[in-house]
Amino acid sequence: MVNGSFRCLGPIQHLKNKFAEGYTLIIKVKVGANVPQRTDKIKEFVRTTFPGAVLKQEYVRLLTYHIPSKTYPWSQMFGIMEKSRKQLDIEDYSLGQTSLEQVFLQLASLQRF
Repeated sequence: MVNGSFRCLGPIQHLKNKFAEGYTLIIKVKVGANVPQRTDKIKEFVRTTFPGAVLKQEYVRLLTYHIPSKTYPWSQMFGIMEKSRKQLDIEDYSLGQTSLEQVFLQLASLQRF
């Protein structure tokens, strides 16, 4: 509910398909020297490779992006990340569909106070 009215009702997958836009990409930078420079290199890579990507959170060595565009299919995005993993010093990454929690937070942002 937002402002006293229902904004969405239905099964989880239906809500995600209807309201979720894009993907969530979480990147963990490898431990080592020059973490800030390597982090900047990864940020530049994401900005140029996935147009419209928005850095939602940055914490120590963890970068969380929302990628609204569906320019690439999910499988191709995984391929791009795997090819770039070693050269960018990425320890690990996660690429997933926008979560139901993120859908609800997006709808909550529409609420008037």
